[in-house]
Parts: sequence; C-alpha cells; structure tokens
Amino acid sequence: MNVEEAILARRSIRRFKDTPISDEQITSLLEAAMAAPSACNKRPWVFYVVKNKAMQDQLKTVSRYTNYDSPLMIIVCGNQKKRLSSRNDDFWIHDCSAAIENILLEAVELGLGSCWCGLHPMVTPVKRVKELLSLPEELLPLALIHIGYPDEEKEPRTQYDEKLIVTLE
Repeated sequence: MNVEEAILARRSIRRFKDTPISDEQITSLLEAAMAAPSACNKRPWVFYVVKNKAMQDQLKTVSRYTNYDSPLMIIVCGNQKKRLSSRNDDFWIHDCSAAIENILLEAVELGLGSCWCGLHPMVTPVKRVKELLSLPEELLPLALIHIGYPDEEKEPRTQYDEKLIVTLE
C-alpha cells in the first residue's frame, strides 16, 4: 500500500471485533506517531495506551462522541510544559494532531480500523479523562483514539472538491 492508498482508505471505524491488538502493532502505531513533525521539535505529546477493559468502559462514556467498543484506546495528551514560550503557544495542538494522523494511517497499514474522538477543547470530557487517568496538571488530553480490527467495511474515498481551492498565480 502506498501513502495515497492509505490516505484514501483511512475512514472512521466505529464497530470493532474483540480481537486484541498485539504489542508489536502498538509499538508500530506509537513509532509512527512519534515520527510526526512538531514545532521546534518540542515533541509535546504523551500517549496513554489503554488495554484495560474496565478503564475503557469508563473512558468511552466521557463524551457522546467517544462511546464505542474497541480493544485498544490511545489517549493523546499535550504536555503543557513543552509549549513554545511565545504568544504562539498552541502549536502543541498541531503537533499532537500530526501524531494522531500518523497513528490513523499506520492503523490502515496494519489492517486496523480507528476513530479519532476529540476531547480538547470540550471542558467536561477533558476534566473526566484527567480524573480517570490521574493525569498530572501539565498534561491536557487532546483526543481519544479507538483502535481495533474493523467489524464494518467502508470503501476508500476522496472528498476532493475543486470549489474549496483558491489558486493565486
């Protein structure tokens, strides 16, 4: 599979088989995440890998947008101590988002499905995740990613729309 095929095949999967994800696959997902670019190479991310079913059951209820059953969850947090020390200090969101997209694309490569569920800037889900995981003050949960073998099929697609392009020559 080439990059374009992976990009077009990446779809939000919300139904998963109960098949466990191997430690090798998890490592591949996290290696892909940490290969993402980050502003000034700050790498402000911290990844919580959640395999524990009881914890997953609690985490999936933090928002109506996170309530799916998957064998693996990855919570992507931004370390606020690694923010840039200027007025442009929200680049951690870009950095962690790039890491998330790399996880989603690597999941496609591994034959896995995924669903990116945003947490930040929603106040209540962020607060609940921080409490459930006992996150230190400096970690801000940006997203919860469901990962597993898909129990639904979605065709690759493009959403290319020329009307959304402005070319300046």
